[in-house]
Amino acid sequence: MKVLVIEDCDDVAFAIKERLKSRGNMVDHCANGNDGYELARVGDYDCVLLDINLPGADGFSIMSKLRAENIDTPILVLTARGELHDKIDMLDMGADDYMVKPFSLDEVEARLRAIFRRQTGQVNSILQVGNLQMDQSGRMVLLDGDLLDLGRREMQLLEYLMQNKGRTLNKESLVSKLFGFDEAGSLNAVELLVSRLRKKLTNAQVQIVTQRGVGYQLIELVEYGA
Repeated sequence: MKVLVIEDCDDVAFAIKERLKSRGNMVDHCANGNDGYELARVGDYDCVLLDINLPGADGFSIMSKLRAENIDTPILVLTARGELHDKIDMLDMGADDYMVKPFSLDEVEARLRAIFRRQTGQVNSILQVGNLQMDQSGRMVLLDGDLLDLGRREMQLLEYLMQNKGRTLNKESLVSKLFGFDEAGSLNAVELLVSRLRKKLTNAQVQIVTQRGVGYQLIELVEYGA
């Protein structure tokens, strides 16, 4: 999952960022509302964690502008405002969920997973393709029941491929998904990741197929009699 955290409290932002990164997620952070809005507008994020009281544009303004531009990236609001009318205003303005500070990092993770499942149409946190199974909440991949050793970006790449089984994902979108705005992502880096992942999936009933000039597609080999 690729997440944008727009939060001006350094301690809160650091705690969220480190927890999510430790679970294999890609996380960008911005402390200013105006900059955060620009990142949310152009970045390919799976979810935005949005504080309300921010320097520059506040959270309400950011939500309002994003939804007015038909940007439907899920938004989880982080707020100190616990009054009922504040919660109603946030949901009516376009928030998908909200959490009142102080909050548990475990709950932040759980709510992010729930938002992501709703967005992708999943009923739980388990992805299954052939003899390959991914537990998104536990960040584990099993191949024929045995734990597969994957690096963080290999895990992210496999997750996107499994979520989009049968669909071709272009290389540019994978660069956007796998690398943060301050990281040196490239098409070559994606190609190297795909090569490493293919080697680890040698015994899997799946194959990463190259669509020349476009990108990559994950197929289930049993569907083709392999």
